[in-house]
Amino acid sequence: MSSASDTDLSTLARRGWRVLEPIHIVDYFAPETTTAYTDLGLHRRRSYFAARSAAMGKVEPRVVAATFYVFAPWLVDKSLSEAWAVTDPDQVLKARHDAVSAALHRVLGDPDLGEALAIMHRVCDGLGMHGRPLYAAHSALPWPEDDLLALWHAATLVREHRGDGHVSVLHAAGLDPVESLVLGGLFSHNTAFLESTRGWSPDEWAQARQRLREQGLLTADGELSERGRVVRRQIEQDTDALAVEGWARVSAADCGRLRDLVAPLRDLVLASDLLPDWASAAR
Repeated sequence: MSSASDTDLSTLARRGWRVLEPIHIVDYFAPETTTAYTDLGLHRRRSYFAARSAAMGKVEPRVVAATFYVFAPWLVDKSLSEAWAVTDPDQVLKARHDAVSAALHRVLGDPDLGEALAIMHRVCDGLGMHGRPLYAAHSALPWPEDDLLALWHAATLVREHRGDGHVSVLHAAGLDPVESLVLGGLFSHNTAFLESTRGWSPDEWAQARQRLREQGLLTADGELSERGRVVRRQIEQDTDALAVEGWARVSAADCGRLRDLVAPLRDLVLASDLLPDWASAAR
C-alpha cells in the first residue's frame, strides 16, 4: 500500500472511530448504567474499573492497571478489590449490557441498523488481537442479538483496539502514565477532569510537568511548547496508523456510508442526558 493510501486509510479509521465513540462512552455516564452498577453494590464512580475490565475476568488489579495505563495503581486496586468483594465479572457484564441497551433504546428508539452492522462486522472481523489485551478480551464476548447493543459492542471493539494501540504509541514515545496525561490533557483541554479521576497525587502531576519541561515539551508556565504540540500531534497520527487494519476490510464508500448512518444516532446521544455536558461539547 502506498504512503498516500496509508494516509487516506488512517483518516478513514479516525473518522469511523470518532462517529462511534460517543455511543461507546454511554456506558460510563448514562443514568441507567450508574443505577445498574450501584444496585450491584459498586461505588458510583469507581464502578468504571469493574465495568471496563469485566471482559478480562477477575484478573489481578495490576494487570488492569497495566492495560488501562493512565490510572494510579492504588486506585485500580481499591476499585477492583471493592467490586469483586460484592459481585463478579459475569454479573457486571450482564448489568452493563442490560443498562446500555436500556439507555440507548430510551434515546434512540429502535432504528434500522442492518446496513451499519453489516459494515461494522466486516471492520471488526479485520481487527487483530496481538498486543491488544483489552480488545482481545472484548472480542471474545458474543455479539449481542439486540441491534443497538450490537452497535455499541462494535463501537467498544473499535475503541479498545484503538486504545491498546495508543498505549503502544505512548510507550514508544517514552511517556509514562502521568506524562501522557499531562500532554493529553493540554492537547484535549480536559486536564481538570483527568486530574480528578486518574488517581495521581498533586506531587506526581507536578513532577511529571517538571520532567516534560526538562524535555522541552512544556513551556515554563506549563503550557504545550511548539515541540510538545508536534509530539502530541504525532502521537495521534501514530495511533491512527495502528488503527487501520479493520477499516482496510471495507471501502472508502462504505466508511462514508457508515458515518452517514451512525451520525444521526451520535447526534441524538450528544443532545441527550446520556453524556455530561463537557463530553458532548468535546465531540
